[in-house]
Amino acid sequence: MSRLREQYQNEVAPALKEKFAYENVMEIPKLDKVVINMGLGDCKDNAKGLEAAVSDLAMITGQAPIVTKAKKSVANFKVREGMNVGAKVTLRGEKMYEFIDKLFNVALPRVRDFQGLSNKSFDGRGNYAFGVKEQLIFPEIEYDKIDKIRGMDIMFITTAKTDEEAHELLKLLGLPYSK
Repeated sequence: MSRLREQYQNEVAPALKEKFAYENVMEIPKLDKVVINMGLGDCKDNAKGLEAAVSDLAMITGQAPIVTKAKKSVANFKVREGMNVGAKVTLRGEKMYEFIDKLFNVALPRVRDFQGLSNKSFDGRGNYAFGVKEQLIFPEIEYDKIDKIRGMDIMFITTAKTDEEAHELLKLLGLPYSK
């Protein structure tokens, strides 16, 4: 069992139950999944760039990403329906907890001038999203072997009903919020 899952069961869940006065243990919010999305609009003509981005995402998450395709044609962006425009990974279970542990304790502290993440990035339903400007913050990525610096969006999907509950859950798990 990963360190973060143990921390959730032993410390976070009891603290949330006490703070929000839940009657049933099934009401306690928990992390459902983590979705990592990488937009690759610049790689629509370059197959090697797409392949490199997919392999980077696979190294970071430990799971093979899905290549997403354009749903509609957009003439201004020179995109046709069915073209490869991104890659995404959905993590659940042990891989999710291991990724979050690595993200909070290794990757985010490596961001230049890191002041913490905004506590205003909730969607109103208890989910949190933020963006990372470069994949170099992850220790698996070697600087010499990348062809281009790419960013990614990371979304935490929780079972919390409100943003306040989700904020408390992520804070107790160790998400570094800005002051």
